[in-house]
Amino acid sequence: MATKHLNQIDLADRWNISHRTLERWRWTGEGPQYIKLGGRVVYRLKDIEAFEAGQLRDRTGRQNPGAQ
Repeated sequence: MATKHLNQIDLADRWNISHRTLERWRWTGEGPQYIKLGGRVVYRLKDIEAFEAGQLRDRTGRQNPGAQ
């Protein structure tokens, strides 16, 4: 079974954000985990989905206690 990866352009499209936002998140330590292969950055689908699950909220300013 092959592991699915997305590059930063594909992930930016998935989330409808700028790829520069992902670059900034990597610099500041935010965002999902990533793999750097030489000069190429890729994100594993399982890390993307885990990050998305961690962002669930039941109201403003409070993480959903059932998340994760």
